[in-house]
Amino acid sequence: MAQRPVDPAEAFFELGRIKLGETDLSGVLTRVSELAQRTIPGAEEVSVTLMRREGAHTAAFSGEMALRLDELQYEYDQGPCLDAARESVVVSVPDMASEERWPSWAPRAVLAGVGSSLSIGLPIRESVLGALNIYGDKPAAFDDDALTLAQTFAGYASIALANAHLYDSTVTLAAQMQSAMQSRAVIEQAKGIIMGERRCTADEAFAILAKVSQDSNRKLRDVAAALVERAARPANPKRDRGVSGHLP
Repeated sequence: MAQRPVDPAEAFFELGRIKLGETDLSGVLTRVSELAQRTIPGAEEVSVTLMRREGAHTAAFSGEMALRLDELQYEYDQGPCLDAARESVVVSVPDMASEERWPSWAPRAVLAGVGSSLSIGLPIRESVLGALNIYGDKPAAFDDDALTLAQTFAGYASIALANAHLYDSTVTLAAQMQSAMQSRAVIEQAKGIIMGERRCTADEAFAILAKVSQDSNRKLRDVAAALVERAARPANPKRDRGVSGHLP
């Protein structure tokens, strides 16, 4: 059963009220593709292309046809979504059957049932480019009003995606920093244990940890965590062999 069309104002409002703490970048991309399909007249299927240094990929799509046509563009290294993403421009294909700009890709699009398409560049971040790809099943599926609406929609989507990407990057960075802080804390605890047992300096304690890490081919943090865990348990010489009692 077809979903009801969405009023543009309603779609823009929904894009603006996405709560980034309740979803991730993938969730935002999926919502963008779903809303675009239901908002832009003539849209049969919609996808979102993201381009990073390692290449292009389809991050969200409303149907298998859109995904396949995107992937063919990446395979041939030609097509409207790549041009739109790379140049941050609008690429319109009014009649796919007579399209000559991408000789390897356009005939495959016709065979897939595409009559026309729109690809609109999404400048998300300096290191990430993208495109909103809209496929129609008839030639001239997108009139001037549809084109204007698609460009407006892409503008709102770009803001939502940039915010989501920034949030996603910030959360990842925060997690990495938290992990690093935890590693530093457990290493400092282990150094303190060794200093107390060996009556050595902090530098000497760290050198002992580093040598055990190297000799046992284990991460420094793992060696430190094992020593801290041992120190918190009742003494058991057999169980604790090789952790601290046999430190060099």
